[in-house]
Amino acid sequence: MCLAAVFGTASEKQLYHHQATGKGLRIRGEENMAIRPPLLKRGDTIGLVTPGSPLDANIINARAQTLRDLGFNVIFGRHVYSYEGIVAAPAEQRAEDVMNMFRDPRVKMIMPTRGGTGVQTILPYLDYQVIRENPKIVSGYSDITVLLNSLYQFSNLMTFHSLMLIDFRPETPAYNFNQFFEATSTLVSPRTIQNPPDMPLRSLVPGSVTGPIAGGNMTSLVNTLGTPYEIDTKGKILFLEEIHTPSTTIFRYLTQLLMSGKFQDCLGIIMGQCTDCLVSYRTTYQDLIDQLLIPLGKPLMVNLATGHGLYKAAIPIGATVNLNTTENTLTVL
Repeated sequence: MCLAAVFGTASEKQLYHHQATGKGLRIRGEENMAIRPPLLKRGDTIGLVTPGSPLDANIINARAQTLRDLGFNVIFGRHVYSYEGIVAAPAEQRAEDVMNMFRDPRVKMIMPTRGGTGVQTILPYLDYQVIRENPKIVSGYSDITVLLNSLYQFSNLMTFHSLMLIDFRPETPAYNFNQFFEATSTLVSPRTIQNPPDMPLRSLVPGSVTGPIAGGNMTSLVNTLGTPYEIDTKGKILFLEEIHTPSTTIFRYLTQLLMSGKFQDCLGIIMGQCTDCLVSYRTTYQDLIDQLLIPLGKPLMVNLATGHGLYKAAIPIGATVNLNTTENTLTVL
């Protein structure tokens, strides 16, 4: 796990011109942009929390040691090891762990141990103003999707659809670590998000749109529709991915997103992989994209490596990106 290229000096990077806003950074002249938390560097402290389903303590400890071996300090939320069934602990306690990490001046990054189920239950117990005033890196995917998007919507905090603690193991591809540290530890601008070799991005509807990017796991996002925490896609580029879901259920999800106006409101669409998804009625995931999304006529890209797939591109939720489906590129600006 070589990170020398990631932790270079500022003079070795093409950096954003930035100005301080509170404790985070904004792009100069872009007052409506999400607040970018301070960069992660060796020696920083990472706070571990379990905001959804529980994870075995032995796995938590082994992955935490990997972080220490990489040069980070690690502290643990009070309920990080809790195990009370589907979720690790009552919602108020899991939310308390998250808030304690935001309030702790030692903590530079808040890293969920895993996703699972039940992350949305902590959302009513978070103090979004405190979070806004104490911007920190938050990374994850799967059910962490709802936390990432809520922190962006209610605290204007840029978050990262990228690695969780469970991913810090030797079997994780180097591509994933490179993506994670490039997104959280550098301010390279522009940054083109590219899939691994031999896994091409594909554009199905040509066009070019620029706006904030939001999204993540489809199941998690659909579960928040009709609540105060449903995703706001107006003027945004929406990306989605899924795992272990039959195409009948994908059909339901896409239809629900259509009927709730989420595809109509967005500027463009990026469909990630549907990892290990089942075919129903001889209708594939790609068939559903062709039938339901292409007719919308919006710039549409597919096959982005992120989320539950083996390869995980790091997507900065709330960052301004350009989706160019004429040139087949996705660029963080």
